[in-house]
Amino acid sequence: MPRPSTRAPAITDVAKLAGVSVPTVSRVLTGSVPVSKARRERVLAAIEELGYRPNGAARALVKGHQSVIAVLASNTTRYGYALTIQGIEEAARAAGFIVMITVIESEDAGAVTSAVDLALRNPVSGVVVLKFDPVGVAALRALPKSLAVVAASGSRGTSIPHATLDDTAAASEATDYLLKLGHTTVHHVAIPSSGRRSGRALGWQKALERAGAEVPEVMYAGWEPRRAHEIGFSLASRPDVTAVLCGNDELAIGLMRGLYDGGRRVPDDISVVGFDGHPLGELWAPSLTTVEQDFAELGRRSFDLVAALIEGKPAPMTSARQPHLVIRESAAPPRD
Repeated sequence: MPRPSTRAPAITDVAKLAGVSVPTVSRVLTGSVPVSKARRERVLAAIEELGYRPNGAARALVKGHQSVIAVLASNTTRYGYALTIQGIEEAARAAGFIVMITVIESEDAGAVTSAVDLALRNPVSGVVVLKFDPVGVAALRALPKSLAVVAASGSRGTSIPHATLDDTAAASEATDYLLKLGHTTVHHVAIPSSGRRSGRALGWQKALERAGAEVPEVMYAGWEPRRAHEIGFSLASRPDVTAVLCGNDELAIGLMRGLYDGGRRVPDDISVVGFDGHPLGELWAPSLTTVEQDFAELGRRSFDLVAALIEGKPAPMTSARQPHLVIRESAAPPRD
């Protein structure tokens, strides 16, 4: 039996098997110069037999730019982060780009610089930063201004194009919904913010102020559902709390369990609304009322913006969509 090859097939192997020159194979791959039907068929048959894949660097020389998009993120496992990256990759693949993901461990200057340097050692033509937290903000500051850079975010920006989901408007809608049910105010369990205050916390506050309602102190849970469980257990002993808006659905689920463990029922005693539209929220008991966000579409819009910059085309500073409220079982009018 022939020994398996220890290297990937090269363009020279294709040319040899097809009985043509290397430039002829290149012409078939790029379509830059017409090739006779017979030669084209021989080249394609050789490519199929060998399993040859064109070299990305060579294709980049023909196109005039590299075909790699770098994605910088602090996390790739959280629901919104993962789906945004999925959307970027889907759109990039369809356009013939490769996506390279670099995780930044913390907002520490050394960690950010090391991660950015690692990404830019590769021949990237553009960068998408997931600006959902302070790490994303720090990454944007560390990137060179000469590079095509776009942010995927929950808020608008001014210095570079942003693909956004309007967290502020969505949080206002969710808060208004709870107030219209009859709750005198709404408490808020917050996720980390990319600025002084997240768009979700800002929208919550604006809705309360418009209604002339009390604005309670924000409770911070980070990204940890277990911390939200502790907050829920603590809130269970407070009769003044009748409604809570959570920064994401994972926190909402942790909070509801904490309320249950503290002897309170959702929504009979306390109404809970989440954020993001995590698929498990629909299966929870009671099913979670939430702000549903299309993160995959956000990723696709992010790629469209950076692709326009790479091609030298005009790109809007903001590409925005407003999420929508999905009403389920976890919110109800307060008991008398």
